[in-house]
Amino acid sequence: MVETSKKDQVKSLKTGFSTGTAATAAALAATVALRSGQIPEKVEVTLPKGLRLTIPVLEGQSRPPGQAVVVKEAGDDPDVTNKAQVGALVEPQETALGLSVLGGEGVGLVTKPGLVLTPGEWAINPVPRRMLAENLAPFLSEVGLKVTIFIRDGAELAQRTLNPRLGIVGGLSVLGTSGLVKPFSHAAYVATIASALSVARAMALKEVVLTTGGRSEALAQTYRPDLPPEAFVQVADYFAVGLKKATALGFTTIGIADFFGKAVKQARGYACTHAHKNAMDLAALASWLPDLDPHLKEALALAPTALGALDLLKAAKASTAIKVVAQKVLVAAQGFTGQKPRLWVVIFDFNGTILAREGL
Repeated sequence: MVETSKKDQVKSLKTGFSTGTAATAAALAATVALRSGQIPEKVEVTLPKGLRLTIPVLEGQSRPPGQAVVVKEAGDDPDVTNKAQVGALVEPQETALGLSVLGGEGVGLVTKPGLVLTPGEWAINPVPRRMLAENLAPFLSEVGLKVTIFIRDGAELAQRTLNPRLGIVGGLSVLGTSGLVKPFSHAAYVATIASALSVARAMALKEVVLTTGGRSEALAQTYRPDLPPEAFVQVADYFAVGLKKATALGFTTIGIADFFGKAVKQARGYACTHAHKNAMDLAALASWLPDLDPHLKEALALAPTALGALDLLKAAKASTAIKVVAQKVLVAAQGFTGQKPRLWVVIFDFNGTILAREGL
């Protein structure tokens, strides 16, 4: 998938490369084709930290002069852009030296403030732009180049991303900070959270609602129809990250919308609620409820899942116990935010019923 001239820096074939790297490889291949009349089978791209990757160029398709396509490889990362065809059309720019970078079909256009790019710019981030400039620099001494990046089916793929929420319309973003994509990248998800919060703040919103996924977000939007879509930010398992970044950006009110299982983990004060980081501990839940029937407490501690524990509480009509979880989520959240922002939490069950709410 990816060849490297520094084998000690890329140790797993399951590591992929970013859309920015794919765009750079396509532009480099297209520039070579423009000069020689022949599309190369592969090109070597220099990444931001000096690592060089050899990337194959898509074959077997007729293309106009100066156009090439690369298949984006995300490795084991569950990226919607995996196997997407990222291409570049390179044209001489006789009247001006230097490099012009444009977006074409399937590349999004920024329409909202708060991102690293300003409204009206193509969603090609600064590092990929720099990669393009650095890799094409040897070809720019005599004539300028106009590079148009395109992504086949990018508009359709973008509907499965946060781009519509972020105000990036018409396609995908060309991203990448290191040029590589590591499986299940913590940094990539944190960057997505930061971008969503920045857009909300740039729209002068004072309140944001942190959810753990699409389903909890949909329920939160029903619960708070007074807030615009940009106020709802999916933080997944990154409880502390979402809270700290929202606080740093100056939101005066932060809501937390949860299902019961995530709420129990958040109530424990876990910064990250992913099962790989912190397993469910229902014995802790039982210990928070000193007035509960001892037999029910024992059953809670032995429950195989949080859903099983919730069923036990529902059957016992122990709504006060669920309220205790919500209260503890607020206390834990305040440990990450400090005293300044106002906090609230709502806990749903899977059919959308509100189990508990605190702080609002």
